[in-house]
Amino acid sequence: MGAAQLYFTGSKAHNIAIRRIAVGKGLKLNEYGLFRGEARVAGATEASVYRRLGMAWVEPELREDRGEVEAARARRLPRLVELADLRGDLHAHTTASDGRADLAEMAKAARALGLAYLAITDHTKAARIAGGLSDRAMRRHLARIDEANAGLRGFRLLKSAEVDILEDGRLDLPDAILAELDLAVCSIHTRFGLSREKQTARILKAMDHPRLHVLGHPTGRLLGEREPYDVDLERVIDGAAERHCFVELDSQPQRLDLDDRWCRVAKERGVKVAVSSDAHDPAQLRNLRLGVAQARRGWLGPDDVLNTRPWSALRKLLRR
Repeated sequence: MGAAQLYFTGSKAHNIAIRRIAVGKGLKLNEYGLFRGEARVAGATEASVYRRLGMAWVEPELREDRGEVEAARARRLPRLVELADLRGDLHAHTTASDGRADLAEMAKAARALGLAYLAITDHTKAARIAGGLSDRAMRRHLARIDEANAGLRGFRLLKSAEVDILEDGRLDLPDAILAELDLAVCSIHTRFGLSREKQTARILKAMDHPRLHVLGHPTGRLLGEREPYDVDLERVIDGAAERHCFVELDSQPQRLDLDDRWCRVAKERGVKVAVSSDAHDPAQLRNLRLGVAQARRGWLGPDDVLNTRPWSALRKLLRR
């Protein structure tokens, strides 16, 4: 059974790599087991196959022949993040903009999932199609979050916003309101057709603002609907490292943005990733499991994920 699981989990590239190791040891590996001649020497479990090949067991999400084989032979595989490691969610919407539940309903659902905090990131005024809030309405909204927190124990709603990054790189809130936020998730929702150079410069300029904490859904892709906008993600991730800000892995199934390859680049550059649900109703808070699966494919461990920390530790990281 273990050999069959290993064979059908794939990927093809990973299977070819470990078969080569088997051949080098005078063995044959297929879906029926690991054999020396006609005798099966391993295969009841996946772990038995890896062990007989001189390797640590490789998590299924890592089986892409992107360095995991060498790491398994050297016993240097990372401990991958798990859903239970998340302490909070840093991107969620309410009926104040384009969500379908109010503050109390979202807080109740987040607590039921075992989370300790939830960032309320309703849209700013430039996102008119998503019911973006005027500056005056945003102030009233933040006051309502304060009122809601007054009635909560052991759980916190974070005062936040999904702040539009305007075409010229400015943020779509005045500094006085940005200063009131616990954190700002800043995203692009317009002008997707800018050139690679202009789109990259737009994001880097936005990151220069000390109140940009997390770059939301960094490529803007919608799977099956919209290609990513043209942007130099390597420069963006390097820019985040230089400016001590963070990038998001948006767990909405149509986004899953960042993808696994760029999550790994972020890890290598020391940029922590916020795994967020982008929930628009209570049920969508469960998107977090999809983001965690994507993060695991990107080799992210608990320390690489921003929101594995309690709020007391997270708020220190957010001070740029």
